[in-house]
Amino acid sequence: MTRAASLRPREDIGLPGRLTRSAAERDAGVQLRTEDVAKWLAQRARAHRFAVERIPFDQLDGWFFQETTGNLVHRSGRFFTVEGLHARVDGGQVREWRQPIIKQPEVGILGILAKEFDGVLHFLMQAKMEPGNRNLLQLSPTVQATRSNYTKVHRGADVKYIDHFTAPGCGRVLADVLQSEHGSWFFRKSNRNMLVETTDDVPLDPDFCWLTLGQIGELLRRDNVVNMDARTVLACAPAVYPESEALHSDTELLSWFTGERSRYEVRIERIPLAQVAGWQRNAWAIEHEDGRYFRVVAVEVEAGNREVSGWSQPLFEPVERGVAAFLTRRIDGVPHVLAHARVEGGFLDTVELGPTVQYAPGNYAHLTGADRPPFLDWVLTAGPDRIRYEAVHSEEGGRFLHAESRYLVVDADDEVAVPPGYRWVTPGQLNSLARHGHYVNVQARTLLACLNAQAVSC
Repeated sequence: MTRAASLRPREDIGLPGRLTRSAAERDAGVQLRTEDVAKWLAQRARAHRFAVERIPFDQLDGWFFQETTGNLVHRSGRFFTVEGLHARVDGGQVREWRQPIIKQPEVGILGILAKEFDGVLHFLMQAKMEPGNRNLLQLSPTVQATRSNYTKVHRGADVKYIDHFTAPGCGRVLADVLQSEHGSWFFRKSNRNMLVETTDDVPLDPDFCWLTLGQIGELLRRDNVVNMDARTVLACAPAVYPESEALHSDTELLSWFTGERSRYEVRIERIPLAQVAGWQRNAWAIEHEDGRYFRVVAVEVEAGNREVSGWSQPLFEPVERGVAAFLTRRIDGVPHVLAHARVEGGFLDTVELGPTVQYAPGNYAHLTGADRPPFLDWVLTAGPDRIRYEAVHSEEGGRFLHAESRYLVVDADDEVAVPPGYRWVTPGQLNSLARHGHYVNVQARTLLACLNAQAVSC
């Protein structure tokens, strides 16, 4: 006789409460006091040799420009390529453009390991060097690895703790979502964002530490401490938001978002890098003829605690710091943030929800009045009394050089006019959408991580 399969609850109703308890522990965890994390990071930086030096393209080891296309590729055929993109959109302020873009088809793993100590969930964070970080060393997920890394295409050392995220039965999955990376610089790039809980003993490597969600929240208030990959994973955690009502029901919100995806005709074509009009290449950089947007550069890297201790690679370098901000207001006492359905050339499905404002201000300095992006000037001129949250965070340090954004949550006027393409959503609605892939973009996920970890409240 076949034994009947046992049923399980569809949701772990206890997990959000456990995350809330972890977020409440802000001063100390099982290993470190929050005030000592900066000292610990400095110790880990001194324990290894780290160096990043700009080099001309002809000094890249293993990288070359293809004669036929001009694409910048690796001799192994793996890792990533720098190609061209031609985008055409039938709406919005910019209808057509060409640019260099990163094509990296493999799906990486961004995984944070969780474990309970004294009844409180802790998260295993890594002091990881990324060549593009201005301060090099930041807190990253337990595992932050491309498929090339963890399958050892580079013939380097094993990725520490990778089995918790790839081997069956090594832990209980708390979250597992395919999420996009920067749609302006990556072509349809996705990473697997994972939270996995273990009850096993975990040998602690010196470059790793256990922190509560509350400690991470405190560190998210500081500039350039918690890296982008850690922030996007934390955004996928099922947090608790005490809201039972919203300006728009979940069904209305999804219908509006589906409509936004449907109303744009977006035509994206990969083209040879040599055919990207308006961009020019010299010995040290590929850059726009107007000096705007970003440039492609090359670096040589030393990193004593990485799987490979030395390498060279291309990086994208923005010409200025970006600004990413949510406007927020309470509607009948319920907090809401203003999300923007954004079209970006590298998105898999045309549109994702981004912050209210997501711009490099200098790119729009020549515009005035109604030609300026909505709400940009509101955010740039907001006084301290309106700013609920502000910190500078690095973007993806493995592919971008000194890419930083000023992240803010700013109070809006009660009767602010909402243009087409924008909707008021509650943090809980945004958190629910982030548990599914390609709904919430990476900049909005940074701000959502700050909300989940209670670094800011609306």
